[in-house]
Amino acid sequence: MRQIRVLREPDFRDGASNMAVDCAILEAVAQGWQPPTLRLYGWAPFCLSLGYGQRAREADDAALGRRGWGLVRRPTGGKAILHGDELTYSLSLPLDHPLAGDDIVESYRRISVGLLAALERLGVAAAADRQEVQAPGAGAGPVCFEMPSHYEIRAGGRKLIGSAQLRRRGGLLQHGTLPLVGDLARICDALTFADRETRMMQKTRVRDRAVTLEQVLGSAPSWSAAAAAIERGFARAFNLEMAAGALSAAEARRAEELVCERFGNPDWTYKR
Repeated sequence: MRQIRVLREPDFRDGASNMAVDCAILEAVAQGWQPPTLRLYGWAPFCLSLGYGQRAREADDAALGRRGWGLVRRPTGGKAILHGDELTYSLSLPLDHPLAGDDIVESYRRISVGLLAALERLGVAAAADRQEVQAPGAGAGPVCFEMPSHYEIRAGGRKLIGSAQLRRRGGLLQHGTLPLVGDLARICDALTFADRETRMMQKTRVRDRAVTLEQVLGSAPSWSAAAAAIERGFARAFNLEMAAGALSAAEARRAEELVCERFGNPDWTYKR
């Protein structure tokens, strides 16, 4: 039975700190200083995260400021996500781990098995399938939850868990979002659009194509219950021994450096 370190963090962090911690863990796991790690966390305050290659001008800084929401650029690709009423998971693995697969799509497929097992524990009937490849820009908007990617999780045909992945220097980081409650279309209030009509159309698309756990179940489990389900789902699906852990002193120091150098640095956030 393989062991995996679990960091369950009920005390939520801001956006820059969350992305810095994920990357600090990835570096430690890739170097062999720490075992494969599953991290379960949340965000305070709410934070808009942009994909690595997304244009910063798609975020409405004034609207974010009025609402007290943060802004961060993820190390992974994809489109914008508003993080708040959710459980976020991150999984850091060495590239020779069985869950890493031979390529990104295969690793998405394998990891999705654990996420589906977690949702089953919560009473959710969900699916994850390989998606049709779209031409660049086809139907693409600025919102991540508008469109599923390969082996992302859907319930009732609507996207429930969005995930993104990074492979770097012998390690793999996959993190993703499980919305618990709230209006997923709120993200459109933090993004720039040509006019109000376009914004309202985008809100309708998001509501039609994405769903929260509360909408699926009729009521949402607590953050702690959702975290426990993901931990147990991964353990059962992959025959893993889950070992409760915490950030090492070295990981915490590296995360602080990454906040200053990258995720809390406007040069990084607004580089595109």
